[in-house]
Amino acid sequence: MDLDIYQVDSFTTEAFKGNPAGVCITEHGLTEVLMLSIAEEMAVSETAFLSLFDMKLRWFTPEVEVALCGHGTLAVAHILKEIGIASIDDTIIFNTLSGVLSAKLQDSSIALDFPATELTFTDIKKKDLLLHLGIEEKDVVSFGQFDTKDFIEIKSEAALRNLSPNFDGLKQLTGRGVLVTAESLSDELDFVSRYFAPWVGINEDPVTGSAHCALTVYWSNKLNKLLLNGYQASSRGGYISTELLPTGRIKLIGSAVTTIKGKLII
Repeated sequence: MDLDIYQVDSFTTEAFKGNPAGVCITEHGLTEVLMLSIAEEMAVSETAFLSLFDMKLRWFTPEVEVALCGHGTLAVAHILKEIGIASIDDTIIFNTLSGVLSAKLQDSSIALDFPATELTFTDIKKKDLLLHLGIEEKDVVSFGQFDTKDFIEIKSEAALRNLSPNFDGLKQLTGRGVLVTAESLSDELDFVSRYFAPWVGINEDPVTGSAHCALTVYWSNKLNKLLLNGYQASSRGGYISTELLPTGRIKLIGSAVTTIKGKLII
């Protein structure tokens, strides 16, 4: 069996920037075992699988299935436009583990409609987590959780950009992912962030769309703004414009670039 396979750099307008996602689109769904094997072979943070028959969209890291993936969704919508299944101004509806998601195709970008994220905060900070992240407790502004992941705001954008976590140490702790953010010093940006998930085989995710749902809720409330611009300060880097909609859902806006097209021989 031969499968069409793609690799797409999401949340960027340049090749080799943003977050690479694998994309596999088939008429009918593949088995979970096969999807996981393909995701391992693609060896990027997530590979997205779309069944055209029922528009069921699933995402796999090289190790596990995830419930929501922004850059993988953007990559699939981009490929559907590129291969002529969808056109500019179309709204594509996907059925996912996180409910119904949509992607509006625009001239040079794609707008994703995602569910809002609920955040909870605590005064109790995980000292071992901060230690292995390289964050001093005095520099923490807020500490909380969302979707079984940790959320940390720190005081300094410079400190965020300079973080060099001890991933071996982090993997000894119980965790799923940790999102670190700081207010941006730039006039063009509202916030910067980084996302670490060594527990699922991704030491640092280049650009994390789903995390920007939490970031939008948090910074919209803190800055009293509905429209926001964020930058994920990984080595590849990526920009996401976001909006907190009146419905309470989140709009994520980004671009994508196809870098690989080919056949996967099984």
